[in-house]
Amino acid sequence: MNRMTTQEVEKYMNANNKVSIIDVRETEEVRAGKIPGAVNIPLSLLEFRLQDIDKSKEHVLVCRSGNRSGMAAQLLQSRGYNVINMDGGMLDWDGPTE
Repeated sequence: MNRMTTQEVEKYMNANNKVSIIDVRETEEVRAGKIPGAVNIPLSLLEFRLQDIDKSKEHVLVCRSGNRSGMAAQLLQSRGYNVINMDGGMLDWDGPTE
């Protein structure tokens, strides 16, 4: 599984404004703030929302600490998606939020 630190993700986003960010936290958690432009698909619904995820793109997966996004990355990767897990999650994120 590909991984990036929060700092690497922020640099990647700054260099590529079309980065797909999928936040797999629950909706209540996302209300506290998310990475700008991130799409919220809770881990509990991910398998049911695969049709909403473009298989031709690379996706950065985010959660609170990096554990749930790691599980999401494994699931998506096993289904042929190109994914990156953001290690440290939103706990380590120092970039902007919305």
